[in-house]
Amino acid sequence: MAQIKVSDLSFSYPGSYIEIFRNVSFQIDTDWKLGFVGRNGRGKTTFLHLLAGKYPYTGTIYSPLDYEYFPYPVKDARKDTLRVALDIVSNLEEWQLTRELNKMEVDPETLTRPFSTLSEGERTKVLLAILFLKDHSFLLIDEPTNHLDLKSRQIVARYLNGKKGFILVSHDRRFLDSCVDHILAINKADIEVQKGNFSSWQYNRQTRDNYELQENARLRREIGRLRRAANRMGKWSGLKEKEKTGSKGDKGYIGHKAAKMMKRAKTAETRAHKAIEEKMTLLKNIETAEALKIRPLAYHSRILVDCDRLKMYYGKKRVGPEISFVVEQGDRIAITGKNGSGKSTLLKMIVGAPIKSEGYFRRASNLTISYVPQSTDDLAGNLSDYARDCRIDESLFKAILDKLDFSRELFSQDMKNFSSGQKKKVLIARSLSEEAHLYVWDEPLNYIDIFSRIQIENLLSASGATVIFVEHDAEFVDKIATKTIHLQ
Repeated sequence: MAQIKVSDLSFSYPGSYIEIFRNVSFQIDTDWKLGFVGRNGRGKTTFLHLLAGKYPYTGTIYSPLDYEYFPYPVKDARKDTLRVALDIVSNLEEWQLTRELNKMEVDPETLTRPFSTLSEGERTKVLLAILFLKDHSFLLIDEPTNHLDLKSRQIVARYLNGKKGFILVSHDRRFLDSCVDHILAINKADIEVQKGNFSSWQYNRQTRDNYELQENARLRREIGRLRRAANRMGKWSGLKEKEKTGSKGDKGYIGHKAAKMMKRAKTAETRAHKAIEEKMTLLKNIETAEALKIRPLAYHSRILVDCDRLKMYYGKKRVGPEISFVVEQGDRIAITGKNGSGKSTLLKMIVGAPIKSEGYFRRASNLTISYVPQSTDDLAGNLSDYARDCRIDESLFKAILDKLDFSRELFSQDMKNFSSGQKKKVLIARSLSEEAHLYVWDEPLNYIDIFSRIQIENLLSASGATVIFVEHDAEFVDKIATKTIHLQ
């Protein structure tokens, strides 16, 4: 067992005055299965790139192993998958790769296909298998679940649980619980390393936060009491001083009494200052998660969408199974199924895209729909122009982004330079700014941090909004969905 040691690490991007890291120090063991968590924009991917030597930094990073970064860039995806694997690991034996792919339920025939023909899920599994076959390497795995359906996430989690020596960035709580034994967390004020999975880290964090909140309240009360006591004693000692100069009595006794009260006042003031200093060490890492709001419109009819024995097609090719379902006001419906089962196609049909179909399909007339697409590729320009083009209230839109821990420095920047998580938050904030009868969200949580996911969970659970969504985060689905439509 060896250690990776980070000492006094500081980093900011060229031309930026914002420090991503400042004097960060910690160490991790190279055989850990390390989950890496933190709010969007805190620097998780940046830190992985620093480990991999992509950017210059101050401080030191020592590692006895080489780093391999996932997703690995495949230069020529036209090559057969086995050839791609050999380009990455030259001494690879085919039987070794076949063994690893079997563990992830990938057909060995995949190796004979051009890499470009593989699905996103197949690419994820193949590249993980290849990289784990590299000797003397520590893997930096950056959000591998974003293109995986629920079953594939379970398979990959089981595979990773059988490995060691990696840092895994993921916002899927159940996925992290299934395959990590330590947590590396980027907090508001520091970085911490803790043994256990995500749930144990979250429990410890909530316990600590509750203690600090209670301690903060106690110290606030004590500071006020001590300051009031010091003020009273100061006034009393002042009065005694006046008595000493204006009285014909025992001036020595009066002076002693005044000095004693002044001493007690100073002691109270000193204790108050100490309590203030103690209070300053609290609450630095408490994540504020303000409640979000949604503005659903009421519709005059109970049923918003109705379909019976619906079949969907791309050209002549059938997409997904025959389905029948009803969307009623107040429903929160999760569309589940494997990749390629027609989930996104169904959502597009609901929002009005021209999808070829057979069977009965009816969408209520004059229905206002707010749609969050899966892709963020079209986002460009600044937020003000975007709000105007979408005909939403700019102040409300930016207030929602602020509640989602969106840095105000980004408000004037071009969205094409945002991270994937920040772009997804833009789409969510836009949707929450819209009044709608029906909210249709296609994988809204891709790249979005855990704390924001919990905010969105709390919002939807408490609202009467009608939502139909595709999402592979099992924890989110279990907490939000009132109905599930599974596409076989």
